[in-house]
Amino acid sequence: MAERQRFLCDEMLARLGRWLRAAGYDTEIAAPGLADRDLIELARTHGRLLITRDRKFLEYKDAAERVLVLHANELEACVRELSQRLSLDWQYRPFSRCMVCNTPLQQARPEELAQVPEQARARVERLYKCQGCQRLYWEGSHVRRMSRQLQRWQQAV
Repeated sequence: MAERQRFLCDEMLARLGRWLRAAGYDTEIAAPGLADRDLIELARTHGRLLITRDRKFLEYKDAAERVLVLHANELEACVRELSQRLSLDWQYRPFSRCMVCNTPLQQARPEELAQVPEQARARVERLYKCQGCQRLYWEGSHVRRMSRQLQRWQQAV
């Protein structure tokens, strides 16, 4: 079941990985230049499913249980294929993870509102903080646009 699934996207699917994070899935994005064998080992040791478009991964022993090769090339087509193959819920836990480092977000302290740009402060209803990289998150126009995209993908499933 996709809700409990943990993902690792290779560098060519980094954009898809960020969208999986936006939907709330625990998704690591591989550092550029990692060797194929290292990516498979990373997926195995961390209990993740490696998502890639590189068919060469399937040549490795035991890769089939840890690697999902997408045939699609464009983001929209990758989203459709992944949704069909894993029954993904694009409304799983929207915006609950840091888009940069994948750490689950926590509610920020009221005094941290002072770190939000002044022109946005009055519109901030809920403020979240990443304990990993210390970034602050709030629902602005960018989040609303991304939320609409996640809703469209969910409705298309």
